[in-house]
Amino acid sequence: MIVSPHLDEDSPITVLEMPDGQIRVALTPALADHLDLHPQQNLTAQDFRRKLNEADVQLHGADYLFYFLEEEKQILLQEPVKANVRRLTAQDKVIFDAFCSQASEEDLDGAYVELDHWAVFGAFDEDRLACAASIYAWGDTKIMDLGVLTLDAFRGRGHARQVVRAICQYALENGYEPQYRCQLDNLASVALAKSTGLTLFAKWDTIFPDSGD
Repeated sequence: MIVSPHLDEDSPITVLEMPDGQIRVALTPALADHLDLHPQQNLTAQDFRRKLNEADVQLHGADYLFYFLEEEKQILLQEPVKANVRRLTAQDKVIFDAFCSQASEEDLDGAYVELDHWAVFGAFDEDRLACAASIYAWGDTKIMDLGVLTLDAFRGRGHARQVVRAICQYALENGYEPQYRCQLDNLASVALAKSTGLTLFAKWDTIFPDSGD
């Protein structure tokens, strides 16, 4: 457990559940006092969850976090980008807007792919933009969080895997750490992460807005 005054006030607690079941927690001094926690405590996951419940502190709901292992990074950096995949820029606004108009609001909200993010890549299928991914800074870190969206008509053709690998390669080349995040019940997204060569790091959770006030 880490108690730190440098955490964002909007996210005063971060919980990582590692693949081996261990729980790692970072929280602000104020929240630690509220929960009656201190770094020397040796709590089980069950004890920790009980303290959250007793203090009426609700977590938002866990996401999976995936990253590339070092050996996978080296393979990716040597891999040529597919001919039908390229970086998208502001000059592609008409193409990108047409692409977004063919996606549902639910898919657009879930993917969070935006043309003004730090980098955007797309895969084309017979001159049509079939899949796009964008990547943006994860807080004040060198981590780049990404979203990816494939139109229904083009799913199952490998476009998402190609785009994710291309945009992650670009992030690595520029000194950033690509991060793939998805909800636990999004089985298609989990399968995509694994097919892309990413490795599960942890389940990540944070505080629900206004919880414990």
